Amino acid sequence: MDLTFTPDELEFRDEVRDFLKHNLDPELADRVRNLAHLSREDYEGWHAVLNEKGWLAPHWPVEYGGTGWDVVRRFIFDDECNRAFAPRVVPFGLNMLAPVLIRYGTEAQKAHYLPRILDGTDFWCQGYSEPGAGSDLASLQCAAIRDGDHYVVNGQKTWTTLGHYANRMFVLVRTSREGKRQQGISFLLIDLESPGVEVRPLITLDGRHEVNEVFFTNVRVPVDNLVGDENRGWDCAKYLLTYERTNSANVGASYAALGRLRELAAKRTRNGRPLTEDPLFAARLARVEIELDNMSTTNLRVIASVADGAAPRTESSMLKILGTEIPQEISNLARMAMGPAARALRDESGTGRALTRDDRAALNYFNLRKLTIFAGSNEIQKNIIAKMMLGL
Repeated sequence: MDLTFTPDELEFRDEVRDFLKHNLDPELADRVRNLAHLSREDYEGWHAVLNEKGWLAPHWPVEYGGTGWDVVRRFIFDDECNRAFAPRVVPFGLNMLAPVLIRYGTEAQKAHYLPRILDGTDFWCQGYSEPGAGSDLASLQCAAIRDGDHYVVNGQKTWTTLGHYANRMFVLVRTSREGKRQQGISFLLIDLESPGVEVRPLITLDGRHEVNEVFFTNVRVPVDNLVGDENRGWDCAKYLLTYERTNSANVGASYAALGRLRELAAKRTRNGRPLTEDPLFAARLARVEIELDNMSTTNLRVIASVADGAAPRTESSMLKILGTEIPQEISNLARMAMGPAARALRDESGTGRALTRDDRAALNYFNLRKLTIFAGSNEIQKNIIAKMMLGL
């Protein structure tokens, strides 16, 4: 693969930079740069800016609102957005549900939901994990029983990221207990404003409300909200997870974080010399940069393969592993570089002042502990690689 940009691609990069310069709110970019907690309005505002430009869904087919960009332009756009500290677009509706609808949904479902994802009418969250079903997703127990033209849903989902912002959830439910566990699962779209839905906050290690647990008590869901065939939701789940795990690479964000780390290390000293000149610290910094460059190349190969119609296999698991371990290591090195200044202030509202990026170094480190667990723990990803590549 030729990784040298052509003159046309360099011109496109300049166009993206100019767009970001004139359309990305500097205050919002500062909050992203300083690792601040983003509000629903922050996410929705940037979503609207990209949608108005027509740049919100680069990976969608053009007929549904995609850009028609090739893999290199998608990479350039993602990289430049991260370097400019633009907020990450919330992925649940745009990058996870939409590909499933485009492949498995009815024409009526695509016509109804895809425009609402683009214009921000619906804010989606994901209902996969349960208290007893995380990486072993086939163990899920949340049940949906057919009652005429509705399903009646009872059960619980947990670790629901941004569920307190969402008005819609795509959910895996058990519709049959016969045969293999995977064969009795269905994929439903649920309105979170339906009677019987309760969203409760879960506070993470950094003291923030980012994830939730969601309870369903006799929630009635129209049968028309079933995506794909009943008891075949595992097909949708696997297809979605390849996108979620590939998106976990988040290469541009890691490059931005690495840049911040280099700036920080250059200002901190050990034995009278900058940390960037300390042999042990410099070696760890070099290792993470090498791994990030390798992951970037692999990510381009996978995206190119998907663009040609192939579905990622073990590559998505590789990207999930690297794409979560690398930002963890970057956050760990930042915390080490800060030393005692990387104080873990759990309550932003109770400090009497606005927190700086330095204050948030430990908070960010704690928050990123979750990366190697969600979307299938990294241990599960290694099992997948061993099974599919080595036949173990």
